[in-house]
Amino acid sequence: MIRKYILVCLFVLCLSSPASGATLGDVTLPDTVTESGTELKLNGMGMRTFTFFDVYAAGLYLSSHSGDPAAILAADAPRVMTMHFLREVGAEKIASAWLDGLAANTPAADASLKERFASLGIMMETLDKGQTLECVYLPAKGTTIRVRGQVKGVIEGKDFSDALLACWIGPKPGPGEKFKAGILGQR
Repeated sequence: MIRKYILVCLFVLCLSSPASGATLGDVTLPDTVTESGTELKLNGMGMRTFTFFDVYAAGLYLSSHSGDPAAILAADAPRVMTMHFLREVGAEKIASAWLDGLAANTPAADASLKERFASLGIMMETLDKGQTLECVYLPAKGTTIRVRGQVKGVIEGKDFSDALLACWIGPKPGPGEKFKAGILGQR
């Protein structure tokens, strides 16, 4: 009887244990995500702060772990950047941040790349606490932008995806070096 009781308790504990994942602040992201049949692993997480306020927690998903920004950008492989917002941020601020990130990390951007970043800005909406923004790159398809889980559009070109990701892992990451180290899995 006691043996059955212990087994039932262990079974219930296994069912009630939280799913694995990484946590930063109040945000937990899964260890893996699947996009178009490809399983991607959480490379790392970073917290975007402004002044003293947490703005969003982000996670970078890759097919295999890498702490090397140049190698990540060189690979023509699926990747996902997901942001979980912790406070309201206006669409205009988000769009402006993309353009600032492009200017800081891809200063030689041609007119086509700048136009695609302008298109990205048009897709932005005000995001509230608990809402998400995802940028999903799949080779041969481009970068799918999801706001609150809804597809807003697909922007073509690996050069676009690289410039977008460089906003976080480039030489002048908008959210800062600590954020960059986090999503590169270096802290």
